[in-house]
Amino acid sequence: MSADLSHVDTWLFDLDNTLYPLESQFMLLIEQRMTDFVARKTGLPRDEARALQHEYFKAHGTTLAGLMTHHGIEPKAFLDEVHDVSMDRLTPEPALRAAIARLPGRRLIFTNGSLGHAERVLTHLNLRDLFSDVFAIETADYVPKPALATFDKICKLHAIDPPMTAFFEDSEKNLVPAARLGMTTVLVGAHAAASTSEHVHHRTHDLAAFLDAARLQGSPP
Repeated sequence: MSADLSHVDTWLFDLDNTLYPLESQFMLLIEQRMTDFVARKTGLPRDEARALQHEYFKAHGTTLAGLMTHHGIEPKAFLDEVHDVSMDRLTPEPALRAAIARLPGRRLIFTNGSLGHAERVLTHLNLRDLFSDVFAIETADYVPKPALATFDKICKLHAIDPPMTAFFEDSEKNLVPAARLGMTTVLVGAHAAASTSEHVHHRTHDLAAFLDAARLQGSPP
């Protein structure tokens, strides 16, 4: 059955592994550069650096947050280095562009990535003009999702009314505060169907098809 999103006038989209498929392995390139960075800064062997990287991600929301907390890392240098990867694995999808373009109201990007990374990826995917703004990790003062303070910040900055907002994410944990605030949550990706979280309202492995099928404001009853 199609989702009833006829109440929604603000559309929040995560970026990585949401507006392009996890299967592209684009994020793998970034994660490898993160491991290189952690190994260099800590002096750990690469396998131990990778384990620490994932530990920080789980405990702090991003590897960067853990590095800032425990190692005093300057965030811009980290973000610039790890996001400096080839775009070859990403392919613009006309169907997704058309599906997002038909959404009524505001469309915003809400990402734990950097502003520069978001602009670069969105431009490559031919989606940038569809979004009115990007709320990135710099905008959040480097406090990543799922921190409630970061959700509060984006809501205040953009005068977002959560009950009239839909949030699309590939990370189940990042949907928890959104649901608690009253947003409609959509888990995206091949793993979505297996989710049993009460904080996930809709699940899809095909974002374009989901949006195409959804009932929107102005749709026939």
